[in-house]
Amino acid sequence: MGASSKNLRTCNKGHQYFKSSDCPTCPICEQERKPDTGFLSLLSAPARRALEHNGITSLEKLSTYSEKEILQFHGMGPASLPKLRAALQEEGLSFKN
Repeated sequence: MGASSKNLRTCNKGHQYFKSSDCPTCPICEQERKPDTGFLSLLSAPARRALEHNGITSLEKLSTYSEKEILQFHGMGPASLPKLRAALQEEGLSFKN
């Protein structure tokens, strides 16, 4: 596998960072907006953005989806499901069947 070249980029807030992909997300901005508490704080940035992009910011809203539906979201992977299941279970909720 060849080495990928990283390009220096600057986000709208002025943060400078290097990226080798076309992804426009600034890692510094992502870290700054990561929640300190709640179920979204347990997830990776891509998984968190996948839920937020689909309007899922509460466990109640999450419980209206099936695991299969959640896995269809771009950025959501199977490693996030155990964390989401546990968070739902703590509140007496579960994924839709």
